[in-house]
Parts: sequence; structure tokens; C-alpha cells
Amino acid sequence: MNSETREKLSTISVATLATALYKRGLRNQVIQGVRPLGYKGKSMVGPAFTLRYMPAREDRNQLVEFRNPAHPQRVAIETCPPGHVLVMDSRKDASAASAGDILVTRLMVRGGAGIVSDGGFRDAATIAELDIPAYHTRPSSPTNLTKHEAIEINGPIGCGDAPVFPGDIIVGDADCVIVIPADIADEVANEAVEMTAYEDFVVERVKAGETIIGLYPCTKDEHQTAFAAWRKANGR
Repeated sequence: MNSETREKLSTISVATLATALYKRGLRNQVIQGVRPLGYKGKSMVGPAFTLRYMPAREDRNQLVEFRNPAHPQRVAIETCPPGHVLVMDSRKDASAASAGDILVTRLMVRGGAGIVSDGGFRDAATIAELDIPAYHTRPSSPTNLTKHEAIEINGPIGCGDAPVFPGDIIVGDADCVIVIPADIADEVANEAVEMTAYEDFVVERVKAGETIIGLYPCTKDEHQTAFAAWRKANGR
């Protein structure tokens, strides 16, 4: 992805991005139900590389499957390009794990920008200490084979009720994760930078006792004038 866009998105909240997408008629881009493990103050940004799980069938999902070098879960970890976010459709089912600390560590070492599941991770406390952003719904100890069969790599998926297409831009912050369609990522990032600057100005004004009426959203020229002066003074 565009390195300038990546840098801009790393400074913007998911909440602001959700509003920017809402303006464009996109209302279901937040991956619902996921939370960060061990958030370290750095946003996750990268193109989506996807893995889809389907319900497991017992005759196809014994432990021996992990000996297969073509097992899709293992292949996804080994082929997710550096700088990408591995996004997993685990059917919003955290009763069995989507992955564990060894696989997430391997993704980290390979340069992955993050990992997201609408299910759960095993070894969650260990994953929380790794230097890679990770998002899930809750810890889950049973192996993925118990409930999930990894069936497709890098196809369209649903994750936490959000549609995710390979290459869509994934952004995660301390709250949650959002999916930005790849073809509008640059323009959304540019607009969201502007929105963030104004929101920072608003916070200062509100802390100083200003009413939000006419300020947020801005409906008075006096606030636009004050914002322009604030922006110049703060190099924004």
C-alpha cells in the first residue's frame, strides 16, 4: 500500500475512520466484537490477507491434518506477505481457537502487520506480549480442529459481520478494527487527517469551557476562523 497513506492511517482513530466511511454510505465496516490483546499504543495498519474457516467435520479434522504441509492454516501463516494483516473468518465462534502463540510468533517474525479473528486465540496472554498487533473476541484453548476447518486462503470473507476483500486496508486501534475498501483508502486517509485536526482543536476548546453547539459539528464561521489560527500556530 501507499506508504504515505499507511503513515496517515496509523495516526487516525477507528472512530474517525468510521465517520469518514459513513459519509460515503459505508456503514458496516467495523469488525464487531474484537478487542486488542496487549495494546501497546501503536495502531495496526496493512492490506488484508484472508483465511476462511468453515464448520469442522470430524473425519476431516483429526490432529494428523497438521502434518499436511498444505494445511491452509499453516500455509496462510507462511504466505501472508510482510506488511499485511492476516484476517480470519472464524464464524464468530470462539469455542475453539483460530490460532495460537507459535503461529502468531511465526507471522510476527515474517513481518506481518497484525492478525485479526472474530473467534478466539489460544495462549492469549503470550500473544499479548508479542510485538505484533492481535485482535480477537476472547481467549480460547481448544485447538481450531475442534470446531473449525481452514478451507480457503485469500478470498472474500466476513469477519465480525464486516465484509473483507483481499487487499482492503485494515486499521486497528485501542478500541477495535475497521476495513477500508482499497480503492478509496488514500482519499479516506486524507479526509480523516483533516477531521482529526479539527477534532483535536475541538477537544482543546471544550476543555476550556466552550459549548459544543456550533462547534461540533462546526456551524459557525467564528470557529472556522479560530481553527485556522489554531492550526497555523500548531503546525497542523
